[in-house]
Amino acid sequence: MEITRNIRELIDLALTEDAAGGDITTAATISGNGEGMVSTAVARAKEALVLCGIDVFTEVFKRCDGRVEFSKARKDGERLEAKDEIIRVTGPTPALLTGERTALNFLMRLSGIATLTESVVKSLEGSGTKVVDTRKTTPGWRYLEKYAVRVGGGSNHRFSLSDGVLIKDNHITASGGITGAVKRARDYIPHTLKIEVEVKNPNEIDEAIKAGADILLLDNMDRKAVESAIEQIDGRALVEVSGGVTPENIKDYAIDGVNFISMGYLTPSARSVDINMKIEIP
Repeated sequence: MEITRNIRELIDLALTEDAAGGDITTAATISGNGEGMVSTAVARAKEALVLCGIDVFTEVFKRCDGRVEFSKARKDGERLEAKDEIIRVTGPTPALLTGERTALNFLMRLSGIATLTESVVKSLEGSGTKVVDTRKTTPGWRYLEKYAVRVGGGSNHRFSLSDGVLIKDNHITASGGITGAVKRARDYIPHTLKIEVEVKNPNEIDEAIKAGADILLLDNMDRKAVESAIEQIDGRALVEVSGGVTPENIKDYAIDGVNFISMGYLTPSARSVDINMKIEIP
């Protein structure tokens, strides 16, 4: 993945958060503060996972000390089992000790999202329905978390508010209704952009279609309501299902005619997987 300026700034913020006043334990326990001391550490998976974030992991150590080197690195998207080696890190011992937790935090979090996403995507194999994320991401982490969704086999919804028109309930209320909101959006945007409208009932579906919506977001509907909505829409718009979808019930919504299932669950609800890093004794 590309390490952008924003990612470097996020890494620097994380390192400052963890060691703004220095690494007192390393300074106190290693003779001469480790000057001239070089070590090799190995990161390993402690459970089955989909690896994601290896470039961020290495960038953390580069920000700690430019002399750190890496070998035998696995690639993002690889499936690992417990005890599998991920990467070897060689460099000044203080840099390895200071950067360890921050580097692992990034790797564990992003691998957790990729692992969860892969399991959800696999549950829909053969359905023709795409799993997409939402903007429910950790502030400052959106680029990374949406990247992790892609590594896990999912797709991205809008990255930001400037990426597309999604008219939701509050927009509808503020603008006085679906018809007016869609008309104003159509007049405002270029012809290359689609308009998506959140709908909750048959009346809103009918109004959105007549107004010219390209995509309908069926919000918080149960399976029966979604099936009825698919019949009503009858191929006149793309269909996205959202709201209350979890790994346990997602198969209920993989109905013929549902193009996308968006899950905020993928990012805020993913747990960090377990990865450790140990310095090897020569």
